[in-house]
Amino acid sequence: MSGHNVPGDDSFRLKAAAAAVAEVRPGMKLGLGSGRTAEHFVRLLGEKVRAGLEVIGVPTSERTAELARELGIPLATLDEVPALDLDVDGADEIDPELRLIKGGGGALLREKIVAAASKRMLVLGDPSKTVKTLGAFPLPIEVVPFGLQATRIAIEKAATRLGLSGSIALRKAKSGETFITDGGHFIFDAAFGAIPDPVALSGRLGDIPGVVEHGLFIGLARGAIIAGGGELTILGSLG
Repeated sequence: MSGHNVPGDDSFRLKAAAAAVAEVRPGMKLGLGSGRTAEHFVRLLGEKVRAGLEVIGVPTSERTAELARELGIPLATLDEVPALDLDVDGADEIDPELRLIKGGGGALLREKIVAAASKRMLVLGDPSKTVKTLGAFPLPIEVVPFGLQATRIAIEKAATRLGLSGSIALRKAKSGETFITDGGHFIFDAAFGAIPDPVALSGRLGDIPGVVEHGLFIGLARGAIIAGGGELTILGSLG
């Protein structure tokens, strides 16, 4: 799945990624995010590494790990490097308080673990990703396969208590089979629409035993680099 697309948004992603690479310093331990925007960052970082920049990357998905290896970026696991200096990732939605919806690519669990282990998280995006209220993009909720329908019902009840409703669809892969995350879990995409209180929803979802993680990233992003219309907009702080 991808976020909202706008014409030429790939060039926007490249500009945002270049601005993020400028924040990288020699010796940094980096979280390498997933998705198209993050891949631009990884590719540009690879160029810097080939030119002599010494960094260590911790990838948030198998796809990112494969790309980083191809580019010659030294990699480590989060067990080997449990504290990171900087995490650079994309987002499906970004609100004015730097709260995010992530997980369109299916890597939300590892992305959130890496973000939480980082001193600062920078989010890359284009103007189509910025919203006043989260929720136009369906919220990914990663769940264990066991007890799937019981978990779906619990999610519906939690949403109803907060005045939210909408379809909760089990994500399918392009093959038509059920989508399976790198961690071996399934994903429900919850089309709740506008989420007025993402903090409350985050808490409710976190209380459901079958929910492994969800795509609400709250209090993790330090800053966002939004590229569009020929200019860069910084939300929050890059430092």
